[in-house]
Amino acid sequence: MTTIANLILLVLALPATAVSLYLLTLTLLSHAPPAAPRSSRRLRFDVIVPAHNEAAVIEGVVASLRKLDWPADGFRVLVIADNCSDSTAVLARAADAEVLERHDTEHRGKGYALAFAFQASQAHGWAYAVVVVDADTEVSPNLLEAFATRIENGAAVIQAHYRVLNSQASWRTRLMAIAMASFHRVRSRARERLRLSCGLRGNGWCITHRLLRQAPYRAFSLTEDIEYGIDLGLAGYRVHYADEANVAATMVSGEQAARTQRQRWEAGRLQLIRSKTPALLRAARGPDGGVCLDLALDLLVLPLSYAAINVAVLIVLAGVALLWEPSMEIWLWLGLGCGASLLLYVLRGWQLSRVGMRGFVDLLRAPFFVLWKVLLMLRAHKSAEWVRTKREQS
Repeated sequence: MTTIANLILLVLALPATAVSLYLLTLTLLSHAPPAAPRSSRRLRFDVIVPAHNEAAVIEGVVASLRKLDWPADGFRVLVIADNCSDSTAVLARAADAEVLERHDTEHRGKGYALAFAFQASQAHGWAYAVVVVDADTEVSPNLLEAFATRIENGAAVIQAHYRVLNSQASWRTRLMAIAMASFHRVRSRARERLRLSCGLRGNGWCITHRLLRQAPYRAFSLTEDIEYGIDLGLAGYRVHYADEANVAATMVSGEQAARTQRQRWEAGRLQLIRSKTPALLRAARGPDGGVCLDLALDLLVLPLSYAAINVAVLIVLAGVALLWEPSMEIWLWLGLGCGASLLLYVLRGWQLSRVGMRGFVDLLRAPFFVLWKVLLMLRAHKSAEWVRTKREQS
């Protein structure tokens, strides 16, 4: 019985320990990076806003982009009205954006809209780089400055910090703000420090046309951003991180909308694990395989909810085993160490999220949030279309 118990606890401990050590390492390396130098302010950008029936918010994002601290003749706001049946295009033009309307009912999704926009920008031949900003977003005025200084210092693709705009709307959005600060800022700061790829997050990223020609955009999955970030890593390019600039998007606070959004994200991630992990692990064996190895680890690391369940089960079973066999103590200490590592990671995310004590108190709801996610993932979600999330006012 002792042998069987040790084997069960070992199976639980291996993934728990690997995930906890990985996240603890990133947490310890998440201190603020040094200030970036100033750019020459000479680069030209096409700021692309993919929009599918976004009449409720499109004027807001265009207004935010018009406040960018960049020469007015150095950027264009280009809205891609993709298969829209509302007044998105009309309102975007009235807000002083250039609009391209796309109608293709067979090839639907954000990935197809972006590929269309990149081709149009490239054909125009005016911009040096393109920037992707979602339709429900507010941007920091220094966004293009942060991208330009890194391009001038050798970067070809950059991701800005991605945060929650309506973090105080509900307990759900505060937990989302903490989760995004952990996932985006903690991990990205550490990866930048290690000269790894921070990956693409779908909103607030920039890429030069030169790199688009070398690594064409062909990402059409449910998680097209992560997919293309991996494709870039396999092509030998890392995504740089701009910590000082940010994009802030409205997150859903209602349970029904959050359920649909989360199902889409998680289903897309599982698809990528199956399709991309083998190629990343093969590339990681090469002389410069650090970027691909980290991208593979980022895919394979369980979402925090599942990792927390893994650690909790390890602690409980180790505690039960300890009642009848003192030699099982090592498993309990290992589980407690993993739990402490995950807690430090979450608390660092809470600190960087700036949601205050209300967010700290909301962490007490985290076990219920974890249960909700697990029940959610038991339901199948197979749609590959661009399913627009219901927008909420911030």
